[in-house]
Amino acid sequence: MRAIGKRTIAFGLVSVPVKIYTATEDHDVALHQVHDADGGRIKYERRCEVCGKVIAYEHIARGYERDGQRVILSDEDFAALPEASKDDIEVVEFVPSEQVDPITFERSYYLEPEKNGVKPYVLLRRTLERTDRTAIVRFALRTKSHLGALRVHGDALVLQSLLWADELRAADFPSLKGAPRISPKEQELADALVKSLESDFRPEDYEDEYQDQLRTLIEAKLKKGDALDVAEEFPDHEDPDAGGEVIDLMEALKRSVASKRGGKSAGAGTAKKSTAGRSTAAKKPAAATSSAKSSSAKSSAAKSSAAKSSAKKPAAKKPAAKKPAAKKRAVS
Repeated sequence: MRAIGKRTIAFGLVSVPVKIYTATEDHDVALHQVHDADGGRIKYERRCEVCGKVIAYEHIARGYERDGQRVILSDEDFAALPEASKDDIEVVEFVPSEQVDPITFERSYYLEPEKNGVKPYVLLRRTLERTDRTAIVRFALRTKSHLGALRVHGDALVLQSLLWADELRAADFPSLKGAPRISPKEQELADALVKSLESDFRPEDYEDEYQDQLRTLIEAKLKKGDALDVAEEFPDHEDPDAGGEVIDLMEALKRSVASKRGGKSAGAGTAKKSTAGRSTAAKKPAAATSSAKSSSAKSSAAKSSAAKSSAKKPAAKKPAAKKPAAKKRAVS
């Protein structure tokens, strides 16, 4: 990893010099916009709508428009604004970790101590662990001031930029004003379903199947050319817009719990196995009915055959009629 900057964590009289690293990366396949006829890349120009000229980046300023009036802001204007220190990660307060709502997390950064800051770094990390606290900080990054949370992640400290309070929307949905009645049985089944799916979260157990298949598709196109049949490459591909059977909540819970119990008894541990178990469970009644019908039909056929055999016994004494009687039994 390459450091994107250096800062000093400052709280009280203690300072911890650190390097900042981006903690996450985008694994999506980088796609470009191209002309579908010839594959040429589509490029965008910074063209002025007034003079029609293509503008060089150094001549582009930022502006704000309202009610037909436009204000242009220069670099000097931004430099005059108050901002957090560009050198410090200033600790404002230490709060209980559970009070920091994950919905406010924006970007994550690893902090690595400089050589002369290892001891205070470790001391701060251990203190946060022992007290179960998160440090709320102010810092500047890429010309913007940020509110942040400084917390422990394994052996390292992680700085997470936070959304400001007015950037969060309220979840005010009219449909939830009058909550529907949940019966005890529905609650019991829901609890049983959760119980059947309980596990420890391991992020490495999950893969981005969409990106995996996209890479496979791209490789196949590179080998075969553009004329590629997706159904040929992904025979198990399902239409996400295909409609499904509409069932009520109680029935869905019953089926879910039944399938999970069946999956556990068979040693099912993956989503694919669970899906297979659900499919099998759903088909059992039909299979049982089919089996019953088959047994009934066989029984009736056996009785009919026995009755016909009894009726044909006198005919069997006549040598001439013996062969025709055998043919009738074969037809019946």
